[in-house]
Amino acid sequence: MKLFKKILAGMLCAAMLVGTTACSGGETSSSTGSSTSDAGSSTVEKGTIGGSFYNLEFEYFQNMAKGTKEGVEGLGYKYVEHDQKGDENEMVTGATNLINQGIQALIISPIAPESLGSVVTSAKAANIPVVVDDIGGGGADYDVIVISDCYKGGEMAAEAIDKALQANKVEGKNVASITCEASAVYAARRNAGYEAKMKELGYNVVQVISADSDTTKGYNAMKDIMTANPDVVAVFCGNDNMAMGAVSALEDLGLTGKVQVVGFDGNTEAVEAIKAGTLLATVAQDPVGMGKLTAELADKLIRGEALTFDNEAEREIYAEVSLIDSTNA
Repeated sequence: MKLFKKILAGMLCAAMLVGTTACSGGETSSSTGSSTSDAGSSTVEKGTIGGSFYNLEFEYFQNMAKGTKEGVEGLGYKYVEHDQKGDENEMVTGATNLINQGIQALIISPIAPESLGSVVTSAKAANIPVVVDDIGGGGADYDVIVISDCYKGGEMAAEAIDKALQANKVEGKNVASITCEASAVYAARRNAGYEAKMKELGYNVVQVISADSDTTKGYNAMKDIMTANPDVVAVFCGNDNMAMGAVSALEDLGLTGKVQVVGFDGNTEAVEAIKAGTLLATVAQDPVGMGKLTAELADKLIRGEALTFDNEAEREIYAEVSLIDSTNA
């Protein structure tokens, strides 16, 4: 009888031990399941980042959008894109629609910076950070703006022109400047840097004219410049669209190679023109890299991280630029 009780007690202990182990295993499994669930909810919680772009007909903004999409999705967010199609109303309504969709952050390259205020106000009311990519902020209360080092790029263009003119032993000192639209306040720094550097190098900037970032207007502007100042030896254009128009005008005037032209952006068409010898150089931006940078900044803002600015007063972060000419085209 005593032996039977000992055997029974041992069996009960063993059963309790197995039960305990099973519960522990269940708790471990439950804990692991909870962790997986948390990871899953973490992915869901990342949500969506929206990108709204100036005009996706242009290669520059196509590349910017490409970099933004890669950056956003690489960080684990969903991505939704909006094309402003070069229209101010479309910019405001489309960006507002993104905000109303409940995005986590808005990345925007505005066709009309002066109208950005209402978009930013709507975003702030919904606790959505706003990252501006290029063009301008229009005085709005955005969180950060990424721009190329435009002033430095203008200086680089001036130095390239001076080098070419000296190499060709050109004695003329009159040059011109074709600018983007007035609302593109950061692009204006390109021409400002160019004009200041040309004057420092001993040249006369005899005409400054806007062509609104447009190829046809660039063509007309170049013709106007040569009509008013036939002794102009070089021109800097604030973007490659206008530069290609200027190149076409010079071809029609029989002045290819006699008047040096430098653009800004590093577009494929401009690089091909450099190879063909009709364009001296272009100052290349990195729109893909800028897009990826805006995604990183949006992620930091979503997570509440502080940003480090190149110009804290204007909340600016600068992207590097580089010169493309016949040596590296």
